[in-house]
Amino acid sequence: MSCQKVLKENMNTLKFDFVFLGQSVLKYQVPLDIFMTINHIYDVNKNKLDKANGQLVGKIEDEHSLFYHGADQTKMKNHNKLPRTVTHYFIEMFKHYLAFNKIRDYDLHLNSIWVNEMKQHEYNPAHIHRGMLFTGLSSVMILKLPSTYGREYSAGHVQQNGRLQILGAANGQFAKIDYQPPMDLRDFYIFPYDMRHTVYPFNGTDEVRRTLAANCDVQFDPIKNRGAA
Repeated sequence: MSCQKVLKENMNTLKFDFVFLGQSVLKYQVPLDIFMTINHIYDVNKNKLDKANGQLVGKIEDEHSLFYHGADQTKMKNHNKLPRTVTHYFIEMFKHYLAFNKIRDYDLHLNSIWVNEMKQHEYNPAHIHRGMLFTGLSSVMILKLPSTYGREYSAGHVQQNGRLQILGAANGQFAKIDYQPPMDLRDFYIFPYDMRHTVYPFNGTDEVRRTLAANCDVQFDPIKNRGAA
């Protein structure tokens, strides 16, 4: 049975969670083979991968690109270090997000995929994403986590060190305005380009926090997709 057929069958029974912050954040669990393939490719090729720092806002030394297919070739040339099974997985997951949100008649373009490997005291300030378009989908995949995030210097009962925080734009007294998910290996979050998000620094360990981000441009007609039906 082909990998694409297996993936299609798995999509029919896909389990996921979501939170609504004015826009949807969907959480999936990455298949173990995809997870292991990405980590292996990064571990083997890290010293040969293109640095992605020039296109990113993160205060992180090790930011390396695995895939880029964009119009701007001045800072980075098009390249792909991932097998088709992995890039196809990302495209299918982005399609699932759009189907869940009832977005129709769109065009997808997988723009970029890179790895952020954070060491203690590094961080990612609040930011949004974009590709060749301002409309599209961002994502965060958890590839490696330190065994400790170090000391919380105040309000120790609230874990903040090393956490991802996604900021929404919802209104109303019962609306959720931000989301700090508990992080586990193989977690995969998808959300729109214009949702601000940040990652807080951690301390007290030489272990790294490794995540992957993927950007996918989505061209669609917002007027046709305005209704809730």
